[in-house]
Amino acid sequence: MTPKNDRHLRFLSNNFDLDLPALTIRLLYKSRGQVELFFKWIKQHLRIAAFCGYSENAVKTQIWIAAPVYVLAALLRKRLALEASLHEILQVLSVTLFEQVPILQAFHDADSQEKSPAFSNQLNLWDL
Repeated sequence: MTPKNDRHLRFLSNNFDLDLPALTIRLLYKSRGQVELFFKWIKQHLRIAAFCGYSENAVKTQIWIAAPVYVLAALLRKRLALEASLHEILQVLSVTLFEQVPILQAFHDADSQEKSPAFSNQLNLWDL
């Protein structure tokens, strides 16, 4: 019973084996929410769209590979004083992965391609 408004609160769980106190159930749900936020952050920042496997080892391996890549991109951005976002940096690196191009030139080329429109034979819908 809560002292402020004299209401009884009942917390339910799918764990029928143990009679857990309400505080424990609340903390479990809070932890679950933190885990979901963690995986949301991972998918947004570490560029993991889907996990290759669902075993503990597969998930850990994929995270342990993606995390250093994210940190290296952040260090690259800071050391080279790049204005591009981490997402853009990772995009440029994924496109130029197998090219032998100095890293500053790769980012300069990416910037110049965005600024100068490329000639295209594609028809423009609104250019009637």
